[in-house]
Amino acid sequence: MLVISRFRYPEAADGSGPLDTAEVELGACLEQLSHQRGYVDGVVGRALDDPTCWVLQTRWRDVGSYRRTLSSYEIRMHVVPLLARAIDEPSAYEVVIGDGATPPNVARPRQT
Repeated sequence: MLVISRFRYPEAADGSGPLDTAEVELGACLEQLSHQRGYVDGVVGRALDDPTCWVLQTRWRDVGSYRRTLSSYEIRMHVVPLLARAIDEPSAYEVVIGDGATPPNVARPRQT
């Protein structure tokens, strides 16, 4: 499972860049996530043509691992507040081609 969260770190009023804040916050977030069960790997990146746009990308063994991570006390205290500031868009993806690929999920009604 792949999770991609994008963030905006605007220029400060004094003209200084968002580099230090983004690196500290997203780096700490990645560090916390990396210690969780089911975590595979992750990176923090910055857009080449827009230095205010940052991304936190992580891979997980499965969706359950990711969901359990988000519900843990330590992650809710230190990581979820930052993730709540992510750009509002889909962030969880199933891998269908490449390393760790699985057959695509099929939407169907729940059975009773």
